[in-house]
Amino acid sequence: MKDLILIIDMQNDFIDGSLGTKEAQSIVPRVQKKLATASAIMFTQDTHGQDYLASQEGKNLPVKHCIKPEKGWEICDPLKPYVMKSNVFEKPTFGCTKLIQAVEPYDSITLVGLCTDICIISNALLLKAFYPEKTIIVDSKCCAGVTPESHENALKAMRSCQITIV
Repeated sequence: MKDLILIIDMQNDFIDGSLGTKEAQSIVPRVQKKLATASAIMFTQDTHGQDYLASQEGKNLPVKHCIKPEKGWEICDPLKPYVMKSNVFEKPTFGCTKLIQAVEPYDSITLVGLCTDICIISNALLLKAFYPEKTIIVDSKCCAGVTPESHENALKAMRSCQITIV
């Protein structure tokens, strides 16, 4: 069985930058430990330009973040060694359509990262829609939401859609 760990948006702005939280900071060591034993890894990277505030997302979330190539856009330092050994998919929106072809060879896909209630749920549902027979897993201890409550709500919603929550 071919297993993939998919790391969603473990970027400085979501950890300790403009949209950072203590919950996001707390998962970094757990994600790092999980990657140490992974056989296949891919990353997504939220990517915006200087015109972010003029976008629909920017109007709904008027906090500049993940502006390429600023420090907040970068994958956090503890995970950078893994970035060099894997594919990284920049994405301008919550779900990453580039993943659809990239994950095709894998039997199971485990999502970790940020934020559970926005990009984790978007990508988990996207993958489940394209691959209803693949095992899609979300490691709840290696994810954090915008708030602890929204994290739990997203986990419940994904469980309802037959995504395995561990």
